[in-house]
Amino acid sequence: MQLVNFIKFALLCVILPTQVLGFYYYGNTGDRKCFIKELSKGTLLEGKYAVQTFDEELKSYRDADSKNVGIVVDIEEIFDDNHRVVHQKNAPVGDFTFIALDSGEHRICLETTDSSWVGKTKAKVSIDFSIGSDSKFDSKKKKTVKSLHQKVNYLNMKVDDIRREQALVREREYKFRDISESVNSKAMWWTILQLCGLIGICVWQMKSLRSFFVKQKVL
Repeated sequence: MQLVNFIKFALLCVILPTQVLGFYYYGNTGDRKCFIKELSKGTLLEGKYAVQTFDEELKSYRDADSKNVGIVVDIEEIFDDNHRVVHQKNAPVGDFTFIALDSGEHRICLETTDSSWVGKTKAKVSIDFSIGSDSKFDSKKKKTVKSLHQKVNYLNMKVDDIRREQALVREREYKFRDISESVNSKAMWWTILQLCGLIGICVWQMKSLRSFFVKQKVL
């Protein structure tokens, strides 16, 4: 029986090479909680966390307000004189990833922050650690790069559409300007012709009146 259980456990370790640790702890905002993890070089550490604060009216914990509550994530290499390799200020709900650069013990510390005037409040922090190889992280990066590549292609298409619209607008503007200049030129020449006609009529009328007055012996 023990042999069968041992074989099942060995198969489970082979099928599931990634270790997942999930738990939660209670404290106050501003408290710092640290965990020690033995990581080998190239090991991927992924942590997912959620901070909840105690509501006095409801007498229970609810999701923390992202405007006031946050969390600081620090990762230090204990074997290298507590050298800090990660320092992040994050929202009360989120995740973080880290790849060990060297083998040894690492200290993962979480510190909740509260900027409200009330001060420290009771907090509940849920944390899930996922430890595996960096191939998982690489696959995530590939998916992210692919998604960004698709977004860039989409933006390029939009830019091309905008350029075509601008070219069409410029072409229409050129045509409208040519038509306007042609109409203005024709209107100017028509005005000049009208003035010349009026001047000619005035001169003819003056000559006609003068000859009429001469015949009538008025002049």
